[in-house]
Amino acid sequence: MEGKTETACRICEYDDGTVLYDEYGCALFVICPCCYSEAGVEDCRLSGVRESRRLWLASGGKWHSPECRPTGWDLEKQLANIPAAWR
Repeated sequence: MEGKTETACRICEYDDGTVLYDEYGCALFVICPCCYSEAGVEDCRLSGVRESRRLWLASGGKWHSPECRPTGWDLEKQLANIPAAWR
């Protein structure tokens, strides 16, 4: 993915525009305010992404930082945006 930054969390797909992976594919170790995963830690491999997502959803898909939750947020809509590569 060189040449393009990533701003959406690979675990929950929350995207507030914060760069999580730079244009070289290097993680910036930003913690997602939604699912609390850290870019470059839980999301380096597909198996880690799936396990972290499973645990987050099993706990109810609750926001780690509820004050960051957008008005009208919808869990199903957010999850529907997860790219096939991270499902």
